[in-house]
Amino acid sequence: MLIRYFAAARAATGVSHETVTAPVGGTVAELLSVLTDRHPALAAVLPRCSYLLDELAVRSPNTPAIGATLDVLPPFSGG
Repeated sequence: MLIRYFAAARAATGVSHETVTAPVGGTVAELLSVLTDRHPALAAVLPRCSYLLDELAVRSPNTPAIGATLDVLPPFSGG
């Protein structure tokens, strides 16, 4: 699955995107755990993030991690 990081998530990982293998039959929460294992600094960022799975908002961490792309969207600010 392609993971795309934005703003603070990009800063925490040091990359704008990466490809990871989602846990078979897993949830978004389990996928986020995999990402945190790879990038420990994400642990401080992820609780504030919103997520899009194939451009659809993830409403629950129990959503099945089935798709091609997960966008990790920290809160944005600015004018």
